[in-house]
Amino acid sequence: MRTDIFARLDREPEPPKIEAPRMSRHRIALFGGTLAFYLAIVFAVLITSWLVALDWKVMLFRPYQQWPELHAFLDYYVVLGQRGPTAVMVACWLGWRSWRQHTLRPLLVLGTSLLLLNVTVGAVKLGLGRLGPHYATQIGSAEMFAGGDIFPSGHTANAVVTWGILAYLATTPRARRYLSAVSATVSLGVGLTTVYIGTHWLSDVVLGWAAGLLILLALPWFEPLIARTEAWIFAMRERWRERRGGARPASVTGAVPQPVLLPQSMATEGLSPGTVTAAAEPVLPAGHPASGARARAHGGHPARPGGMPVAPTGVRRPPPHTERGARGSGSPARPMTGG
Repeated sequence: MRTDIFARLDREPEPPKIEAPRMSRHRIALFGGTLAFYLAIVFAVLITSWLVALDWKVMLFRPYQQWPELHAFLDYYVVLGQRGPTAVMVACWLGWRSWRQHTLRPLLVLGTSLLLLNVTVGAVKLGLGRLGPHYATQIGSAEMFAGGDIFPSGHTANAVVTWGILAYLATTPRARRYLSAVSATVSLGVGLTTVYIGTHWLSDVVLGWAAGLLILLALPWFEPLIARTEAWIFAMRERWRERRGGARPASVTGAVPQPVLLPQSMATEGLSPGTVTAAAEPVLPAGHPASGARARAHGGHPARPGGMPVAPTGVRRPPPHTERGARGSGSPARPMTGG
């Protein structure tokens, strides 16, 4: 067993026993509280409450003008919330884990979470149609149902889900705590960066955090479906392997049976050469191309009286011993006169 640091890069001999998270009472309580908070934020924006006034104050403060030295760095940092680059990075890591642990669960969990993210966040974005700060038309207005797609923040929700998946799939409590802190820090920074740049309202970011957290909390409900999908994929792989392995027929087309040269000891066991030759030839199914070749090969040579076929030209057959002493007799065979 390897003990160096590179031993963790080797593939495990068998899949580890990892227990999927269950929907406990604590998780259900968190899900219910987050859902209530989510609906409260939407309601506060719809009625143009103090939250909308706070959005306008932050936007008119223009943080990118207050701290311009941070702009260059935050332009790159906000990429950690874009769906394409983050999904590729996390998928590469989870793909290696799937190969190492002989399981598709990490990739299936990532795909399920991204699908839920696109459906839920995208539907709310298009349904509410809020305009962003750069496209606002009236100061103090909520800018709802105006054809926009900014509420909730997709960058923020994507950062919560994509980096939170790493903590969700952690195999030890210690790793789960560390990864939860890292994912929370990254998603918090991405959300505030969008407010700094001016692409989102502050309420957009708050609702994006809630939307991403709802997806992570709801993932245990989809674990049975993920397990069935993984079992179905592995079953289809085994069927494909069986079909691929059984689709290689033996190449015997055009094979002509050749006469078998037998030693003299086999002739002494009571088997005639014709019987042994027939037994040595392979049995081919009816209609096989080689069966016609066999018929032509034997049809061109007449049979001797007694059932022994004549050997083909060019094949040497051992001469029959016409006179051999009986078994157990000690007298040698005498040569024939005039031989």
